[in-house]
Amino acid sequence: VQLQASGGGLVQTGGSLRLSCAASGRDFSNNAMGWFRQAPGKERVFVAALRWSGSNTYYTDSVKGRFTISRDSAKNAVYLQMNSLKPEDTAVYYCAASTHIGRLTYSIGDYGRQGSYDYWGQGTLVTVSS
Repeated sequence: VQLQASGGGLVQTGGSLRLSCAASGRDFSNNAMGWFRQAPGKERVFVAALRWSGSNTYYTDSVKGRFTISRDSAKNAVYLQMNSLKPEDTAVYYCAASTHIGRLTYSIGDYGRQGSYDYWGQGTLVTVSS
C-alpha cells in the first residue's frame, strides 16, 4: 500500500498550489483521508480531512476559507487546493488514509488526530516566499 503525495513547490505569498495524493495497493474510496503538515522545527499538525463519503470536510482554523480538500474516488486520490498562500503555510505536507475512522464518525477531533490514520504518504514540500 502506498500513498504518493505530489504538487508541492515554491510559490509567492497569495499564490496557489494543488497537492495530489494517489493511493495504490488498496482502495481508499470508502475511507476517511486527510492532510497534515510539518513546518520546520515543529511537530506535524492537522490541516484538512474528509469523511469517507466526501460529504463532510474538516479544516484547521488557519486554513478555513483558503484550502479545499476533495477526492476522486475513481482515481483513488485525494487533493488539497491551497489558495491565498501565506509564508506560515510553508511545510512538508503529508496525506494520510484511515481504516479506523468509522462511517458514522463526525467529530473533527477524530479526523484531526494523527493516530486515527494508519497509512501515510512521503510528504511534499510547500514553500511560500514573502
